[in-house]
Amino acid sequence: MTNTSNLGTRIWDVADYVIPPQEKNAVFVMTNMIFTLNQSQSHCPELPDDNTECNNDSSCIPGYVSTHSNGIQTGACIPYNSSIKTCEIFAWCPVEDDYHIPKPAFLQEAENFTILVKNNIWYPKFNFSKRNILPSFNSTYLKNCIYDAQTDPFCPIFRLGKIVEAAGQNFQEMAVEGGVMGLQINWDCNLDRAASHCVPKYSFRRLDNKDSANTVSPGYNFRFAKYYKDSSGIETRTLIKAYGIRLDIIVFGKAGKFDVIPTMINIGSGLALFGVATVLCDIVVLYCMKKRYYYREKKYKYVEDYELVSMNEGRMEAEPFPPLILKQDVQSPYHTQTLYRSCEETLSSWSSSFLPQSCWEKH
Repeated sequence: MTNTSNLGTRIWDVADYVIPPQEKNAVFVMTNMIFTLNQSQSHCPELPDDNTECNNDSSCIPGYVSTHSNGIQTGACIPYNSSIKTCEIFAWCPVEDDYHIPKPAFLQEAENFTILVKNNIWYPKFNFSKRNILPSFNSTYLKNCIYDAQTDPFCPIFRLGKIVEAAGQNFQEMAVEGGVMGLQINWDCNLDRAASHCVPKYSFRRLDNKDSANTVSPGYNFRFAKYYKDSSGIETRTLIKAYGIRLDIIVFGKAGKFDVIPTMINIGSGLALFGVATVLCDIVVLYCMKKRYYYREKKYKYVEDYELVSMNEGRMEAEPFPPLILKQDVQSPYHTQTLYRSCEETLSSWSSSFLPQSCWEKH
């Protein structure tokens, strides 16, 4: 509430200070509405609810304003109708009653409304620009074409009902409480080809959540007012709560062109990756797998020292082992026969580095 010398005491509500913005890349089409005619700033009963119904003046607080109230309480309890009393308020009266939304939608014919979408793109890296009204179009074509995914996929004029239908929605149901639609324009261009091959591709989807579980404040709406003065000079307004379809234009895409330098870099990176992959595979197979010992035997071949083997073979040919003598072990309680080699004879014919283990233990 304000009080100035020019305007006097004045109530400002949502319809006064929230103006529907002129958004970038979006458009709103009204399909349904609730009118509240001949509102003027005066005193009237508030809409009945748990916080505004009363039995006497003591239930109303002068100057009180709740979150959802339409004005400022005066402290009086007055009849709303023949059976209900509510607190009196100072507001734009009569107050709006939006409990009952018109069904079917007030503007059912909005289904046949058409929208012309103009879109310009620019890829600065390639200094390439284009718009969705293609060079082959002329004024005669634009006056008669309507977008159709099969017969006319590049026409920039869209029928509102077809947009909603393409998104899998029912227009007449959506028109009652409104909704938000997305018109997507995809520019996927291969600039190695002629510019005529770079054309837009259109798709449609609903952006707001249409779910049977989400029944609180569904759809899309806002309020605006039209002001005038009556014959007695009193400022009056018509309040309109507008329901409708907001259409968001979403543009995305990519463009590419062949270049030698990135190609060589990618080839080099790929070759380097193959080398790293081999090392990583060896580490996993030889150290992490359960059968790593088997793989290690297959990957590596073990050989003996050539000089050592040759020397041993020469000595074996020159000085063969002494004959084995079968003797009886008298210390064994079972008189077990064992093979016995004379360590003294072995010492005389073999160097200490090649002695049998039994001789090492004795000597």
